[in-house]
Amino acid sequence: MEVIVLVLPRSVKPANLVLEKNLKQENVFTTLRRFAQPRLALRRCELCSVSLAAEHRHLLETSTGQVVCACDSCGLRFQAVLDGRFKLIPREVRSLPSIELTDAEWESLALPINLAFFFRSSPVNRIKAMYPSPAGATESLLPLKAWDTLAATNAALASMESDVEALLVNRVGTTREYYLAPIDVCFELVGLIRVHWRGFAGGEAVWAEIDRFFTRLRSESRPVLEAPGRE
Repeated sequence: MEVIVLVLPRSVKPANLVLEKNLKQENVFTTLRRFAQPRLALRRCELCSVSLAAEHRHLLETSTGQVVCACDSCGLRFQAVLDGRFKLIPREVRSLPSIELTDAEWESLALPINLAFFFRSSPVNRIKAMYPSPAGATESLLPLKAWDTLAATNAALASMESDVEALLVNRVGTTREYYLAPIDVCFELVGLIRVHWRGFAGGEAVWAEIDRFFTRLRSESRPVLEAPGRE
């Protein structure tokens, strides 16, 4: 997989790149605001305007990365759709107890924190690495050369659906958890960190929220078992 890194002088800010960056930030913050809203707030399908239950389907607008709410009727229209404007986000969370990722391989990804998610972006046709921060979802701009090795030794990653499913990694402290998670679940984690983070280290409240988030994932997920990929 070839990764191209574009480096611009700090003084050079082409107007089209600034506009694109601002639009992408706006779309990310729009998504995070959705997940920060109270669950009891009345929501409507963003395609047909019908009222939605608290639990409803989500679609991803692939060109912008924006998550939109949808009723079952509208959502299922985009099931198994390829190269369309919207993709239906799956609901199932799958844990990967047999994944092989050494500490050295993780360090080679050069991420600044031990919470991150990885997904294949169709618009740019490459793997993106995102990590949550107090400012929202942040993309790692470093080359992900180690991804090919990780994918080669973990066959379960081949089933990861482009755009709408991600490898979610939790390596905080001594924890080593890996999930194939819907992309809206990943943004939910980003949203709760952004809302609850306080000060330099985040504060007790945000770490309690993170712990509750992964406790829920453990209870809801289905394990995917596979034979070891290394010789």
